[in-house]
Amino acid sequence: MLEPRGKGIVLWTLRYGDEVRDEDTYFAGIDDETADSDMMPLVQQLIKKQTKHWDAKMVIDPVQDRLLDIIAAKKKAMKKPAKAKQPAPGKAAPSNVINIMDALKKSVAAESRSSK
Repeated sequence: MLEPRGKGIVLWTLRYGDEVRDEDTYFAGIDDETADSDMMPLVQQLIKKQTKHWDAKMVIDPVQDRLLDIIAAKKKAMKKPAKAKQPAPGKAAPSNVINIMDALKKSVAAESRSSK
């Protein structure tokens, strides 16, 4: 489901009821044991090393970038439509419609001339 929000669009993934599992099944394997005291300094050091302040440049969305390029190109290409030229009064506009009866008469006349 797409939902407009601010200047963007939020994508929601909808699931059927049988696809959604209870949270207990996800966290059942996690015990209430205490962490290894020898490993805690290493884990804290790793977390400090990997922690960064949020910057919008960290998130790159090539699909949105390409979409914005397409929109910009279409805006640039948009021009006011040229007004259709009005045919001169008294002249009939050319048409691609063929009168079948006239074509048949010409064909029969041409065939009768060639056979004589």
